[in-house]
Amino acid sequence: MARLRLLVADGNIAEVRERVARLTGSTPSQAYAAVLGEIAPDATVDVVMPADPGANIPDAGGLAGYDGVAITGSALNVHKMDPPSVAQVEFARAVFEAGVPFFGSCWGLQVATVAAGGTVRINPKGREVAFARKISLTAEGADHPLHAGRPAVFDAPAVHMDEVGERPPGMVVTATNAVSDVQAATIQHGAGTFWGVQYHPEYSLTDVAGVIERYRPILIAEGLAADDEAVTSMLADLRTLAAAPDRRDLAWRYGLDRDVLDRDTRTIELKNWIEHQVRPAASARGRG
Repeated sequence: MARLRLLVADGNIAEVRERVARLTGSTPSQAYAAVLGEIAPDATVDVVMPADPGANIPDAGGLAGYDGVAITGSALNVHKMDPPSVAQVEFARAVFEAGVPFFGSCWGLQVATVAAGGTVRINPKGREVAFARKISLTAEGADHPLHAGRPAVFDAPAVHMDEVGERPPGMVVTATNAVSDVQAATIQHGAGTFWGVQYHPEYSLTDVAGVIERYRPILIAEGLAADDEAVTSMLADLRTLAAAPDRRDLAWRYGLDRDVLDRDTRTIELKNWIEHQVRPAASARGRG
């Protein structure tokens, strides 16, 4: 039986990738690839950096050799359409053209939205950071394999200021909450099918802590944290909880349950994508 071939596109420029690695021990794409490798031990996972000038980005023909393509989160803003963002929108269009199963977290959802003809905007309701609360499945999402195993309402790691604005043709919203109307969606575009989420099923609590450290001054300036001491205290708690997820006192303090603390529960959408999109497509091509 052939091994699955997966490709992870890191949405960040080099400076951000390096800073994330200093805070968490790995770049976003390395962490994403590791999670996919845990879900699918029979997969070979490659990484590409489409935000980098001169990056060797596969075209649709090269992408067709993969069984699935995923895009990570990013500190970029796709609505600015700067060169790193434009390059990734073009990459997403090539993935759609190749007809390869396609997944995206946060930035990945936004890039796929623009590639399919929609828009992304600054969220008028403000920043959603650390955890997205009370994500609710829509009627379409409740019966969709993207969310198989999810309860009707759940929490998930998250960090974003931007959100889907105008929805592209072919988008079906599968989850929403009070902060963002589009917390998860599928997009049928051209030859391809995209499944994506505005939250981060791939994030561990260590990754969440890294986000909070990176956004420390912004969280204080926007009133999401009282002061530097409050941020430092939260970081210590999250890192302790990451190492000891059975610390009920800390879980209670931050209102966290198995949605976030249990790895198998947290990564449900990624597992469902592998099982319901990637493996069937690979099998149809004679690779599974």
